Amino acid sequence: MEIKICHLYPDVLNLYGDRGNIICLERRLNWRGIGCSVTELPLGEKAALSDFDLFFIGGGQDFEQELLLADLASGKADDIRAAAADGKTFLCICGGYQLMGAYYQTAEGHKCDFLGAVDLYTVGARERMIGNLSFKLGEESGGYEVIGFENHSGRTFLGSGVSPLGTVTSGFGNNGADKTEGVRWNNVFGTYSHGPVLPKNPALCDEILRCALERRYGRAELTPLADGFEQDAHRAALEMINRKKQ
Repeated sequence: MEIKICHLYPDVLNLYGDRGNIICLERRLNWRGIGCSVTELPLGEKAALSDFDLFFIGGGQDFEQELLLADLASGKADDIRAAAADGKTFLCICGGYQLMGAYYQTAEGHKCDFLGAVDLYTVGARERMIGNLSFKLGEESGGYEVIGFENHSGRTFLGSGVSPLGTVTSGFGNNGADKTEGVRWNNVFGTYSHGPVLPKNPALCDEILRCALERRYGRAELTPLADGFEQDAHRAALEMINRKKQ
């Protein structure tokens, strides 16, 4: 078995150690004896996206997202939309998450059309939402509590037929108003959690890998791993978040 990962725009969408998510995905596959290859696809480079099983898009500044629009218009946008609709697995963080939506409207009212792969949109604000974040995954994603760190000015709103990745237990999440965090549509996982999010949330990492394996092979063979250090990190961070809530 092998999973082929495509890291989209590593040259411009690379904030807050989000590249660590790629390392986590790769290691948890390798530890189970499952092959993994990672291909970076920066601005200006093309590849047949249908060849990949799992896509990663990290976070970036607002102006960096705008830099991508011309490159996406060269044909990548159609390929990304097709891959998402076809059930390929995506992990999209912050700016990468926003990019999957219909548009981003800046605080000044300037509207940038984005991919439209998922029914959501984002509106910028002058006040940023910053701090530790925790949220409970929906049952379709395992129901676990996830911890991370958020820093975004965009407020994201989901369409009527789209489910959030989880429900906020501490922090702001999508927009600071409706307690939703991220998106789970088809096999697209979007979240505002930086950190990187996967190393200290191994259950979420394995859910993403399970989706990619099932999409490619029709089955997922994920043997349990010794996650003592990861669970200790998760527990310590969650305790810190809960103390600050009191």
